[in-house]
Amino acid sequence: DVQLVESGGDSVQVGGSLRLSCTVSGITISEYAMAWFRQAPGKAREGVAAIDQDGKMSYAESVKGRFTIAKGDAKNTLYLDMNNLEPEDTAMYHCAAATDCRWPWGNYNVWGQGTQVTVS
Repeated sequence: DVQLVESGGDSVQVGGSLRLSCTVSGITISEYAMAWFRQAPGKAREGVAAIDQDGKMSYAESVKGRFTIAKGDAKNTLYLDMNNLEPEDTAMYHCAAATDCRWPWGNYNVWGQGTQVTVS
C-alpha cells in the first residue's frame, strides 16, 4: 500500500518558522512529482509548492521567497520549510504524489491526510 504521512504542523506566531515532513512508503519519491497543497476552512484547496522528478520546482506566488520544498530521497521523505509565516498561511497542509503530473498542480493521485498549521 502507498502511504503518505504528514507531520510537523503546529501553532506558531506570526513571523515564525516550521518544517513539514511527508514520510512516504510504497513508492519511491524520486520517481514521482511531489507537491504540497493546503486548504483553509471555507476555501478551495491550493497548490503551495511542487517538485518534479528532475528537481524542477514551482511555488505559489503567495509563498515565494518564504517556503522551500525539498526531497530527501535517502529517507523517502518530502519536506516543506516555511519561514516568515503569516496568518494567511493557516490551513491543513497535504502532500501528494503524481506519476503523470500536469505541471505543477494537476493529476496528483496519491494524497496524505494532512497536518494542521495555525499562525496567529
